[in-house]
Amino acid sequence: MKDINTIKRLLISLLVLSIALGCKEDFLERPPTDSIVDASFYKNDDQVLGATGLLYSKVWFDYNDKASYNIGDFRSGTTFSAYNDRGNVLFNTTGTTPENGQAWRAFFNVVGQSNLAISNINRYAGEAVSPAMKRHGIAEARFMRAVAYRHLVMNWGAVPIIEDNLKILSDTTIQRNTPESVWRFITSEMRAVAADLPATPIRPGRITRWSAEGMLARFYLTRAGVGATGNKRNQMYLDSAKYYSERVITLSGASLLRNYADLFRYPYDNNAESLFSLQWVFSPGAWGTQNSTPAYLAYSSDIANGDGWGGDKSATWWMISQYEGIDITPSGMKGRTLDQRLKATYMLPGASYPEITQTIPGGEQKLIFPFNNASSKSNYLSIKKYVTGKAKDVGGQAAQQNYGHDTYMLRLAEMYLIYAEAALGDAPTTTDAKALAYFNKVHTRAGLPAVETALNFGMIFKERLCEFAMEGIAWYDLVSLHYYNPTKAYGILNQQDRGLFFTEPDQMPNPTSWTFTKTSWANNDRTINANAGNFFLPIPSAELSQAPNLLKPAIDYYAK
Repeated sequence: MKDINTIKRLLISLLVLSIALGCKEDFLERPPTDSIVDASFYKNDDQVLGATGLLYSKVWFDYNDKASYNIGDFRSGTTFSAYNDRGNVLFNTTGTTPENGQAWRAFFNVVGQSNLAISNINRYAGEAVSPAMKRHGIAEARFMRAVAYRHLVMNWGAVPIIEDNLKILSDTTIQRNTPESVWRFITSEMRAVAADLPATPIRPGRITRWSAEGMLARFYLTRAGVGATGNKRNQMYLDSAKYYSERVITLSGASLLRNYADLFRYPYDNNAESLFSLQWVFSPGAWGTQNSTPAYLAYSSDIANGDGWGGDKSATWWMISQYEGIDITPSGMKGRTLDQRLKATYMLPGASYPEITQTIPGGEQKLIFPFNNASSKSNYLSIKKYVTGKAKDVGGQAAQQNYGHDTYMLRLAEMYLIYAEAALGDAPTTTDAKALAYFNKVHTRAGLPAVETALNFGMIFKERLCEFAMEGIAWYDLVSLHYYNPTKAYGILNQQDRGLFFTEPDQMPNPTSWTFTKTSWANNDRTINANAGNFFLPIPSAELSQAPNLLKPAIDYYAK
């Protein structure tokens, strides 16, 4: 018997879903006694927090697992896989590409679970639940739903807005809503959420007013380009992006970590820079509440825990060229960089990581990334970001496909760069003193000299690439650009080199420079052809086969 489409299947399952786990140690290791839909469950404030705890982890699992970097980094061109996930690497994501369906399902899972939480809190919250906690729980759910819809609209364009799970179960005519109305919906939601969230987290890792206002800064910067004509963004929305980003910078109490690499060293969860993170927990015997992604990123089992399947993943040639000091030469690229983010994001031959234990013949040592494949003239600059090592390196909190460290969804560094881009707007350059100061907060933290003259779009775009590579963000930066200047977005993508290359250190270990040479025998699949026909993701085939209304023209959600 054929199954129904994912949206309905997920929403039906959510009606009978029990929360087996809540959020972080306080809740994830203490399952509640009642079903999520049991009226007796919502008896006090702790139980309401337990009910919304799942929104920080398990509902995002299928996106975080592999889809996040496949969409966010492989499609954007910061990173590639030589033998796996080639459809995403080559910008040929189809309706049957696994990560496409996984991301779609995950985002609608977030939407459905959030809707259910809102409904249940409104229906079942007992007299012992404080009005403040009731508002807080509903605000958490609305926040997550809006963030999920931001991902949906930026990946697939027009998508159906669902606020009530029960209504859709009997509605066979569900259609997509226009991108403009989706952006209006999520911006309105996030503004309401900000008013109902506290200034400080109610528990470690919980969202705050500043999480919501940070999302508003992000939303408005992107929304400024939605529906744009003549490559001109909406100035009112650019001003709103400046307003909210500066509020978070000056009022939230958040601060940049002094050392960039510490953002991804154990233990880094819920640090001073994090505005919103998915809250994973090392949970032996459980599935879906742990962070599985490091299993696919670590380059070898030598530094992992029975996994380490990322040996063919690497920074692209194009991405390496973005780091200051890596210079183009007649025969390739050569140099070194002061940018500390390179070592913290990708591993180059000879680089040392004393926080990670490496298995070597006859014993162990602190990791020195090896220099291999000199004969084939191809090797990989493997992923460091989110790779924290063996169980012994993280207090025993690691096992195969089971890690406890969180996934950043929003960091303070982005607020500084949002302000700079919003201040620049559509002008060719800006000398705005505050924009320069905020840009330099991020730039100099990376070990680079301050920019003292003017900023342009290319500088800010490059800064975001280097700051957020392998955090699933670069693709969404290109989508934001595409809204108002698709030609420029296609140009960036089509000029990239995503093919094999060879990186040779000048000495081992602790090199002072590297030489990069394109692999001569691997000249195929170095570039892609991004265009209007393949830029956005196709709706997964399984959904279209069961919900053909998704092919109908999109309608304005607010047109009654």
